[in-house]
Amino acid sequence: MKVRVKFGKDGSARFAGHLDVMRYFQKALRRAEVPMVYTHGFSPHPVMSFAQPLGLGLSSEGEYFDLEVSESLTTPEEVARLQAQMAEGFSVTDWRLLPEKSQPAMAVIAAADYAVSIREGHEKPAGIFRDLPGAIARFRAQEKCLVTRETKKNTIETDLLPLIYEMRPDEADPETVFLRVSAGSVDNVRPEVVMEAFWRFAGCEPAPFDFAVRRLELYARAEDGRFVTLADMGVPVTEPLSDAPTEGEA
Repeated sequence: MKVRVKFGKDGSARFAGHLDVMRYFQKALRRAEVPMVYTHGFSPHPVMSFAQPLGLGLSSEGEYFDLEVSESLTTPEEVARLQAQMAEGFSVTDWRLLPEKSQPAMAVIAAADYAVSIREGHEKPAGIFRDLPGAIARFRAQEKCLVTRETKKNTIETDLLPLIYEMRPDEADPETVFLRVSAGSVDNVRPEVVMEAFWRFAGCEPAPFDFAVRRLELYARAEDGRFVTLADMGVPVTEPLSDAPTEGEA
C-alpha cells in the first residue's frame, strides 16, 4: 500500500540539502520500525519518492514524500511514532493512505503557497509598505511582467503574471506577502523571482538575501480545475491495515 507523509523543516534543518533529507528520513523510518517495502536487486532501498525539493535555506510546513509500506497503524499512531524519531527542526504532521493507482507526488504538483517576508535587519521600502495591497494590485494589473529564466538548454523570457494565482498581504502579518504560484516540472516559479519583479516594478532594487521564504503547502489540480492539497488526495488511516494475505487468500 502507498502512503503520503507530510512533514516540515525549520531552524537549522533549513540548511539540509534534498539528498540529505532523503537519507535522513530513510534512517528515521527504519528507527521507527515502519514496515517499508524495498526494491529488489543488488542494493535494495525503500520504495519512496519526494515531492518538489525545497531550496536550501527555506523553511516549510508543507513538504511531502510517498512511501510504500506492507502495514500501517492509524494516522495518529504513525505520526506519533515517526515524530518520536525527529531531530530538531523536522516535524511529521500527517500520514495518508493513497489510492492504489495514484501518481507520485512529484508528478502531480501544480501550485505552491509561500509566505515571503523581509529578513530581520533588511530595509522595508516605504514606497511599498505604505500601501502594500495597492502596490500588489498595481503590479498584477500590468499587461505583462517578463522575466528571464535559465533552463538546462537555453535562456527564455517568461510572463510571470499568468503563473501567479494569488498574491496579497498575509492575513496574520500585513507586512508579509502570501503567494500562490505555479509549481512543478512544467512552469515552476520561485517566489524570490516574483518578489524581485515586484520590488523593481515599485521602483526598488532588491538586495541579496532580502527575502525570508516559507513554503506553506503544495497542490495538485483536480479534474474540475480546483487546487487540491497533496494530503487531500489521500485519506486518514482510521484502523490498522496490512497487505499480508488473510488465511483464505494464502
